[in-house]
Amino acid sequence: MKAIVKTKPEPGAELLDAPEPQIAPDQVLVKVRATSICGTDVHIYKWDPWAQGRIGQKRLPQILGHEVAGEVVQVGSHVTRIKVGDYVSAETHIYDLGDLTALLGQRHLGEHMKILGVDCDGAFAEYIAVPERVCWINDPALPPEFATIQEPLGNAVYAVLGEDNDVAGKSMVIFGDGPAGILSAGVARVCGATQIFLVGRSPITLEVGRKMGADHTLSLELSPEERISYILDHTRGNGADIVLEMAGNPQAVSEGFKVLRKGGRFTAFGVLSSSEMTLDYNNYLVFKGAQVYGINGRKIFDTWYRASNFLSSGRLDLSPVITHLLPLEDFEKGFQAVLARPRNCLKVVLFPDQNELEKAKKRRASDVR
Repeated sequence: MKAIVKTKPEPGAELLDAPEPQIAPDQVLVKVRATSICGTDVHIYKWDPWAQGRIGQKRLPQILGHEVAGEVVQVGSHVTRIKVGDYVSAETHIYDLGDLTALLGQRHLGEHMKILGVDCDGAFAEYIAVPERVCWINDPALPPEFATIQEPLGNAVYAVLGEDNDVAGKSMVIFGDGPAGILSAGVARVCGATQIFLVGRSPITLEVGRKMGADHTLSLELSPEERISYILDHTRGNGADIVLEMAGNPQAVSEGFKVLRKGGRFTAFGVLSSSEMTLDYNNYLVFKGAQVYGINGRKIFDTWYRASNFLSSGRLDLSPVITHLLPLEDFEKGFQAVLARPRNCLKVVLFPDQNELEKAKKRRASDVR
């Protein structure tokens, strides 16, 4: 089969002929209809310090990718829920049933959890083997280019809703104009947030954010003081009820706490390049009475259920976020588009099958008309 493989401990990847996966008794074999590029894939493609430490040379070669939609073509002998012909996507956090967190219902966390495309072969291929327990059965009417980005959509759903699902009627500031931030604007809108502020760098992606639901877009070309004043002016001086840090930037963290109202909720999703930063502990946390939620992945499967319902209802349209549709062979173009600055790219969807690509292009043309 065709596969995009990380073969060497250096930047880049290769299109290779790879063996078709052999499934274990608890796994299913999925014929990939669509797969999409994520920020984690970019880390691995660049072979940055995170990828070097998290994966390492010893595990190479390894197939990249974890966002996927496809059809089940084979099931293992222990599989009971998933059937041949099911149209599925995969939760990328392959949880260990013996972890305390799994036993307590927090399956998206865990000491022995593995991540698809990071700790094992991924989805940038014609076929992928995944455990039955992480398969989500899709609505048959959901296009593959939407189904494959349910995984990052799930990040946005979890980040927006937090642990209490208390969003309706509240104001929200989103730091970051990448896919997670833009998707969060769309989710916030359908969940009833009343004032949505989106902070980012690219005029193109900020405009997509407006299409998705942001009421206000604030450029990084403004000074931090100007952005803070604007948000306070539009929240009666109180600050925002909810702040999402989706950028992974120390300045965004600090700015986010400054615009958070007392007793508000700060959602931490972005990953900093360095884990250590200086924080005004007293004023940002203690005296502000801030609720801080760390977001790692998606709630399995509560988040998938909600995201799927948003899409099936038609209330959340992902079309503006999908900026590139490419054949799997053109993965290099996809990565270069994601890496280009200034940013004019959000989600890149790859198709192993040319027929699937042509169908997706026709759907996009129809949507544009």
